Amino acid sequence: MEKIFQYDQLYAFTNAVFTSMGCSFEHAKTATKVLLSADLRGIDSHGVARLSGYVRLWKAGRINSKPTIKIIHETPSTAVVDGDQGLGLVVAPFAMEIAMQKASAVGTGWVAVQNSNHFGIAGYHAMMALEKDMIGMAMTNASALVAPTFSVEKMLGTNPIAVAIPAQDQPPFVADFATTTAANGKLEILQRKGQDAPKGWVQDHIGNESNDANILKKDGSLLPLGSDREHGSHKGYALGSIVDIFSAVLSGAAYGPWAPPFPAYIPMPENMPGKGLGHFLGAMRVDAFRPADEFKSHMDHWINRFRNAQPIQGEEKVLIPGDPERIMENERIKNGIPLLSIVVEDLQKTGEIFGIKLSQ
Repeated sequence: MEKIFQYDQLYAFTNAVFTSMGCSFEHAKTATKVLLSADLRGIDSHGVARLSGYVRLWKAGRINSKPTIKIIHETPSTAVVDGDQGLGLVVAPFAMEIAMQKASAVGTGWVAVQNSNHFGIAGYHAMMALEKDMIGMAMTNASALVAPTFSVEKMLGTNPIAVAIPAQDQPPFVADFATTTAANGKLEILQRKGQDAPKGWVQDHIGNESNDANILKKDGSLLPLGSDREHGSHKGYALGSIVDIFSAVLSGAAYGPWAPPFPAYIPMPENMPGKGLGHFLGAMRVDAFRPADEFKSHMDHWINRFRNAQPIQGEEKVLIPGDPERIMENERIKNGIPLLSIVVEDLQKTGEIFGIKLSQ
């Protein structure tokens, strides 16, 4: 069963939880906006359903609600940021602002982040660049849940990549995707619904195909994008590896199987080679390449042509990356955000920790 909540209801509740954790007014506001952007865009796995997970990490002393986020190394076009164990929901926007400042000054800006935590949906951070006529990029490493091609050992996270590109009259191109066949959050949704996982999402502890949505709790693993070698899993493995290296090896964060796990009950890995989770944010000023209006006009032309590509039989039209999320956002702003009953119960229990009530 589902219950419908208006954005303002969830905003007030979530903001109050972050404030009760000790976050400043500005940090609580930023964290709430980033978290709820996932619910608005239909990425329910990364929205308020994750709020209790952040609280548990905070209670375990693995999230610093009052971080001193700072640049620890920089050049005119690059920087490394130490997130001081803060919420990734706060650290990543801070780093993206730096990337955009550098892009404004020299055309492009790249920021690697160490000592952070889960940063919500990558698309939010990439899309920050759109209003400044910039192309935005965002990626992050994550809890090791993914087995490389030909392995049963969990070595990588779902390691998403997001790219946001402005257009003129058309909505922007926004690609935001995990480098696995499916994100772990989608497994969590199936678990809440008591449903099986589709073929190609996961494998068991000895590498056999599985449709058990709870297989990760039985030492199974997620599969790279492509599922198996015959369907290109080596490419998904490569993409996830690139994200891990850019986000963590480059920044000084913990990488591969040493990435800090999101569930607070899982102990931190031993002999960690770096600090916390890592992110990688980038911004490129369009007019560093060609006049922005000229580029955006051609992006409109590109988008229109792809929208009008002939669809296969049974499909109404071809979509552009970002279309489903934009459509969902418009719908949910108007009609509210549906939450599964089990998520509502979890939020209510989370609120009770701080004496906060989730209004319905």
